[in-house]
Amino acid sequence: MTKTSTMRRRTVLLAATGLLAMPAIARGQGQLRLTLGHNAAAGNPRSVAAEQMSRQLREKSNGRIELRIAGAAQLGDDLAMLTSLRTGALDMSVNSQGPSSTLVPEIAALGLPFLFATNQAAYRVVDGAVGEELGKKLQAIGLISLGWWDNGIRHITNSRRPINQPADLRGLKIRTPADPATIDTFQALGAATQQINFSELYVALQQGVVDGQENPLANIHSSKLHEVNRFISLTGHKWECSPFIASRIAWGRLSEADRRLLTEAAKEATDHNRRLMLESDEKLLVEYRANPNVAVNQADAGAFRTATAVVLDRWETRPYGAFVKQLRTAAASV
Repeated sequence: MTKTSTMRRRTVLLAATGLLAMPAIARGQGQLRLTLGHNAAAGNPRSVAAEQMSRQLREKSNGRIELRIAGAAQLGDDLAMLTSLRTGALDMSVNSQGPSSTLVPEIAALGLPFLFATNQAAYRVVDGAVGEELGKKLQAIGLISLGWWDNGIRHITNSRRPINQPADLRGLKIRTPADPATIDTFQALGAATQQINFSELYVALQQGVVDGQENPLANIHSSKLHEVNRFISLTGHKWECSPFIASRIAWGRLSEADRRLLTEAAKEATDHNRRLMLESDEKLLVEYRANPNVAVNQADAGAFRTATAVVLDRWETRPYGAFVKQLRTAAASV
């Protein structure tokens, strides 16, 4: 199927669901209708937390505020949603770290290898001065930061063999998101990398376009990647965020009272997403270890950390090296 025909089918779908060419904020007789887009599959913590936020807003506003959720890339990929946010055509998005870093390069540094030992350590950093600085940079380009959702500690899956040492990646084609830190990390490990939209990843793995990929267990499970990648290697090589952002144009149309209500709901949704990610890691690891169709192994984290140390040092020489140093200092202190 050509790219043009794919886009045409998406247009028909969006028109049918009422999400295409929808005004960013629709008001009528005191009602407020907003739209939040994301690319996660149903059941993913990102999707579940977004739906919970929609329900809470409806309850807290006595039905006045309707937050419509357009998941599974219904509104296009992350880059398309970022464009819609900046033009005011979309109100909010729980986006992805790599695409967001095309607008604010410093965001990519959050995914440097072995920067955070735990999810909770990452939360303490992004909820502090580091997150505030990134929020200012987002605001300067027309976006409002509403929180840093958890996209998990990430592991490697593939269809060919267990990954115990960095050398086991040689000769494998690994899909990574369009995230500079992830690409640099896997190139340092000796893997060939290829960038494929997440919505197209299952088919790419199934057809052998790539041998493997990296994601948190929650994403692997909700998108059923274990069906086409039998080997799950627990590398824990990085943590990644899902920036929750709003359109500054749409935000400017809201009353102060509605902004406060949305900010409170966004904070609750952020906490809910994080709880779900932590719970899913524990639950899914048990489930995968018990699944005879899946092979789980613990990789040598020390060997991976040594092999990727050069990536962190190299990033300090970039134009935003001062931010990378600040980030590394903050991460080391939590």
